[in-house]
Amino acid sequence: MAREQFATGSHDWPPTEALDAFMSTGWADTERRELTQLPVAGFAAKRRDRLRAAFPGERIVVPAGRLKTRSADQDYRFRPHSNYVWLSGDQHAGSVLVVEPDGDTLFAPPRSRRDNGEFYRSRAGELWVGRRPSLAESAAELGLTTRDVADLESALRGTLPTRVLRGVDADVDALVPARDDGYAEDELAAVLAELRLVKDAYEIEQLQLACDSTARGFADVVRALDRAKATSERYLEGTFWRRARTEGNDVGYHSIVAAGPHATTLHWIANDGPVRDGDLLLLDAGVETRSLYTADITRVLPISGHFTPIQRDLYELNRAANDAALAELKPGAPYRNFHRAAMRVTAYGLADLGLLPCSAEEALDPASTIYRRWTLCGSGHMLGLDVHDCASARAGEYLDGTLAPGHVLTVEPGLYFQPDDELVPAGFRGLGYRIEENVLITADGYQLLSHALPRTAADVESWMSTVDTTP
Repeated sequence: MAREQFATGSHDWPPTEALDAFMSTGWADTERRELTQLPVAGFAAKRRDRLRAAFPGERIVVPAGRLKTRSADQDYRFRPHSNYVWLSGDQHAGSVLVVEPDGDTLFAPPRSRRDNGEFYRSRAGELWVGRRPSLAESAAELGLTTRDVADLESALRGTLPTRVLRGVDADVDALVPARDDGYAEDELAAVLAELRLVKDAYEIEQLQLACDSTARGFADVVRALDRAKATSERYLEGTFWRRARTEGNDVGYHSIVAAGPHATTLHWIANDGPVRDGDLLLLDAGVETRSLYTADITRVLPISGHFTPIQRDLYELNRAANDAALAELKPGAPYRNFHRAAMRVTAYGLADLGLLPCSAEEALDPASTIYRRWTLCGSGHMLGLDVHDCASARAGEYLDGTLAPGHVLTVEPGLYFQPDDELVPAGFRGLGYRIEENVLITADGYQLLSHALPRTAADVESWMSTVDTTP
């Protein structure tokens, strides 16, 4: 069978010579010349200096990444790699940042040319996907030397030791052979994550904005509960997403909109179940700002506006565990301490409920930990440009390290009773709880970035009763 039988065509008609000539003339000069440097630029320059100091005498290559195919000829909306954003402040696909001992260069696609038809003939041209900044515009806004990305290959030649943040852009990976010392690229990813652990003033401001916007999104969800009862969890997901897209870039992760027994599935994202009075709604969602910093907040809301006695008691047990975790947060404290404190309260609470087949102390023994049947996972993580921020950091600098001023993390111990769990009373089955706070470590303790949302069961009920009148 001849290959020609499988030839495909284009949806678009090929341009004629006459059209090509006509399309190359008559365009206004749209270069923006009155630009000022973006607020993030100075912070990004200091971050690059820290990276340069970590690898003296070396060249570091950090790509933004490229569009990824969703299906057929449809791409996902582009979101650049977080390390690239942190170091440059830029968000454009196909760009590459090169940090060298004597300076930094942003290699970027230039604007689509009008004289050769690229802007309308190429599906990546500006007529199809929108205007991108010129090299001069990027230089003005970012405070970086800029060059055409077509020059990248020649710029990477030479003997300067080079590390590439690999796995982001295959074309960039191919330009630089992998180092033969076996761990150079892993070390680069780890060091970048560790440098990002302590947030600067710009990042803290952005994270607070994300939390404040997320709180408004939670209020939107409460206002929409009646309409969701006639549809499904998806109505609430869409309600929050509208806030995220209006005030920010997007949601920072797939929203967890878990009504009823879905709350016992930690990462429930189908969001297609019923919303019914008498059930609880576990809402875990975060707005990602236009600078790409995300919040990650969870609240448990009674859909009717009021907790039942059982729902309230279990909610307050979970809140007590959260309170105990928060009390451990201060500079110099071991990172894992807040989780241990939350689990101690949880284990004793489960023992008081008669659920443990042994004492709380026996259940807390590292050789046992059977209380975890109802807690399932850790109690928090770092937060920033990624919802699970700095995950490539080495354990000694993160999980087995200590807290420091500028760390931003979530505190989210949970309590989950599966619908088919015969070891708990029938009234507990299908109930899931997670109160998740976003927290900044300060010089003398901590600050709640998620302070705009209620914590106690009574405050949740009061807030829900008044949120309809909140602008």
